[in-house]
Amino acid sequence: MTDETVTPRVGYVPGVFDMFHIGHLNILRQAKARCDYLVAGVVTDEVVEEVKNHSPVVPYDERVQIVSSIRYVDEVVPDTSSDKTIAWRARQFDLIFKGDDWRGTAKGERLERAMAELGVEVVYFPYTLRTSSTLLRTYLATVTGGGS
Repeated sequence: MTDETVTPRVGYVPGVFDMFHIGHLNILRQAKARCDYLVAGVVTDEVVEEVKNHSPVVPYDERVQIVSSIRYVDEVVPDTSSDKTIAWRARQFDLIFKGDDWRGTAKGERLERAMAELGVEVVYFPYTLRTSSTLLRTYLATVTGGGS
């Protein structure tokens, strides 16, 4: 009889998770199927404003509560930078999950190089084209007659 301890595979899903929708649920469900323990990194309001040049519709604390309530998520942490090596240093993981809209892009290739140096596998999932926070934001601006 051997005493082999199996180390659980930790996955990390960074995301804004603004206006939580089916695309968010899909990536969390698919990610959990590929790892033993799933950490969701919810991007802070400050980083959203810096990277996307607009505030999220749903505030950070509420987004954390929503994501924490999803059964596929084992842990929620703040995602405080677009540099995912910072996230890895704060909470080590074996896999990082992204939408396949990143695959083959400059930012995706930078992510792959940075994660490879840490021994982290980048896993892409199909991006939900029909529903996204960007589409929802555009729709809301149209029906309310305003911007963000």
